[in-house]
This record gives sequence, structure tokens and C-alpha cells, in this order.
Amino acid sequence: MENKVYTADLMIKNCSILTPEFEVKSGQCVVIKDKNILDIGDETILSKNYKTKETLNGNGKLVMPGLIDAHTHICQQLLRGRITDEYPMIWTRIMVPFESNLQEKDVFTSAQLSCLEMIESGTTAFIDAGGRHMHKVAEAVIESGLRGVLTCSTMDSGKDIPDTMKSSIEENLCVNKQLFNDFHGAGDGRLDVWFSLRSIITCTPGLIQKVFEMARDCSTGVQTHMNEYPNEVSYCLENFQMRPYEFLESLGVLDQNFLGAHSILLSENEMEIIKKYNSKIVHCPISNAGKGFTKTPGLLQKGIGIGLGTDGAAHSGLSLFDQMKVFKSLMRAFWGVPIFDPVVMPSKNILEMATLGGAKSMLQEHQLGTLEAGKKADMILINIDQPHIQPTHQLVNTLIESVNSNDVTDTIVNGKLLMKNREVLTLDEEKIKYESKRAMKDLSIRAKI
Repeated sequence: MENKVYTADLMIKNCSILTPEFEVKSGQCVVIKDKNILDIGDETILSKNYKTKETLNGNGKLVMPGLIDAHTHICQQLLRGRITDEYPMIWTRIMVPFESNLQEKDVFTSAQLSCLEMIESGTTAFIDAGGRHMHKVAEAVIESGLRGVLTCSTMDSGKDIPDTMKSSIEENLCVNKQLFNDFHGAGDGRLDVWFSLRSIITCTPGLIQKVFEMARDCSTGVQTHMNEYPNEVSYCLENFQMRPYEFLESLGVLDQNFLGAHSILLSENEMEIIKKYNSKIVHCPISNAGKGFTKTPGLLQKGIGIGLGTDGAAHSGLSLFDQMKVFKSLMRAFWGVPIFDPVVMPSKNILEMATLGGAKSMLQEHQLGTLEAGKKADMILINIDQPHIQPTHQLVNTLIESVNSNDVTDTIVNGKLLMKNREVLTLDEEKIKYESKRAMKDLSIRAKI
């Protein structure tokens, strides 16, 4: 009796895959239908069971979950190369003039350029820290085919913040709620809208409480920058006699839907608070290296969910492969060497942060972060048949040590090919690069930076 043949949209044949246990299996086949992974299994079996509209040859390629940038600044793409090697205060001398002079067209161009870089570097989803004119970011992300979490920049205080960048509590909530109403669930379900605090220093307790209250009403998340700088911790100690996470706990706002970006300068009590509320955190290795060393090994031992972020192109570019390499070295040097622990941060753990950890940060681990039937078809293909990758005793180690963004050949999100054989299919690369150069020049003159 002949086997029944089922129909699907896309099949990746004769590939290797990264399993949910972070092991590599060869001779596999991945079948995609609509937005989801329909089946994964032995090539010789599945290739006979399914008839698909399109087939990708996976020979010499590894299929793995798309990387998730859990903290980035889409609106700061046009600051690339400007803040490195600058003396303080970068925020007041460069960042504030830049951001306060952003126009809608600048934000749209910056967002397009960000999406282009993410698609080409293997990032399939991201969480943006919030900025101005975020409706233009939403439009660009929908066009690109990527998956993202967006929010607005929310500030109502701060001595170094110009009045043009601050709004009342009501205005802040109104803008963020409008973004939520217009774009939450847009792009075939690829966009989520959260609520945001720019930082505790720039938000009054009243605004903080209202932001969390509205996020709960909308059943969505809240993110902010946390414990990134000493002056932030000092501010909380001086004004509230508590550290940042202790202060948020005292307001009764912390829960499992909160994401604290950076979270570098943590006390033991704050680590316990994060664990208690099942809140999530994100480390940005290259950006954080100039501020301190994260307590990642201890956080992982407590079972706290950790994602990896780039902190945007102004700090380091948008390659999570670069972040993983640097993170491995930082953790080994700071935590491993003093106690002679060469495996203080295994490659598997780092890879998990960039995939499943990011999915947890997005509150979407049930549908993202691993290759499993039923989950969203968000994945990348890597050309592993190259002299800097093969042969290898352990491919998972080599993914961290040697693979780079240019090794990504294909990018798939929601079951749709966004890049095929290094050609981006959803965006006009040449046009975006041309418009970005012009936008950077005009904005630099306008902002006097």
C-alpha cells in the first residue's frame, strides 16, 4: 500500500539541524506549511511523504532557529561609528541632539537599514527599546517580514532631558496606547507592541505605575533599561533608599512580563527579586563590556531567563554572532580564570540565550526559539561547508567560535523566505543603502554632531 502524500509550502531537504537539545543531526528534512513547522525528520522518509511548492537544497547547510536580538535600538542605526572612543557625556553631547532631531523619514530609513542588516546576519526577531516616530518603524518591519516587539520612548523627568523629549504621564500613555491599537498583532501576527520606560531616572514613580497598569490591562509586556550605570543605582539609593529592582518591587509592578535590559550592576537581593517574579533580563555583551561584567553564571544557576542583545548599531552593529563570540571570552576571562573554571560559560548556554532565551524575553517561548513541529517557522540556514567551519569535532562550539553573519545563506520568518542564497527578497538593498548615506549626512548637520 502506497504512503499518502501530504501537501506543504516549503521543504528544506538533506540538511543538518540544530535540535532543541542543542545537538546536531544530519540527513534531515524540514517541512513548512503556512507559518509553522509541519514536520522534521529523516530525509529519506519525509521527502516521500510531502509534496511542496518550493524546495531548498540543504546540502552542506545547518538549519537552526533564527537568532533573537532581545535588546536593540532601531532608531539609532544612523549613529553607527559616532559614539565609540568618545569621552563622557555621550548622552548629553551626542545622543540627545541626535534623537531630538529625528524626523519620520530618518526613522523609517534607520528601521529599513536595521531590518536589512538583521535579515543578512541571521536575526529573525527582535525587541526594540523604544524611540520616536515608532509607527514608521512598524511600517518598515512589516515590509521586511521580520518579527518584532516595538514600544515608545517614555520619559517625563530628568535634568539632562530637553523638554521636547519629555511628555506628561497622559501624553506618554496615549502615544504608547495608540501604537498598541494600531500595530499589535499586525504583519500577520509578527508585530507585538509593549509598553516602555526609558529608564528609572527619566520616569517619575507615577508614570512607572501607570505604564505597568496599562500593560497589564492590554495583556502585554514592559521593558526598560535596568542597572546599567552606577549613577542609575545611586539615583535610586539617594531618592528611594533602594536599588532599582528593589524600588520596582516596592511599587508592586514586577511580574513575569517584565524585561530588564542590561542588568549589569545587580546585588544578590536583586537577583533573588528577579527570580521571585520570573522577570526576564537581557545582556548586551559588547556594549556592557565598557560598563561592567554581568553576573550571568549566577543568574543561570537561579534559573533566570536571559536573552542576548546588540544594543543597536551605535554600539556594536547588529550581529548576534559577534556578540556570542565576545560574550564567551568575557565570561571566561572574568568568571572562569580567577577560579580556574574553563567551562564557566559553555557554548551551548550562549547559543540558548541567543535563541530560546530571546524567545523567553519576547514572552513567546511556546512558539519560537527551537526547531519543533508546531512552532513558528522562524529559522536560518548556515553554510557550514567552509574551511573556517569544517571539519570540526563539535559544531555547536564552532558556531560560537568561528561562524559569522556572512555564513547565513537563507532567512525564513513565519514560513516566508526573506533571504535566499544571500539575496534579500523583501527589501531593496541598494536603495536603502543610498538613502541611509544621505539621511546620515543630513541628520548629522541638523543635530550638529
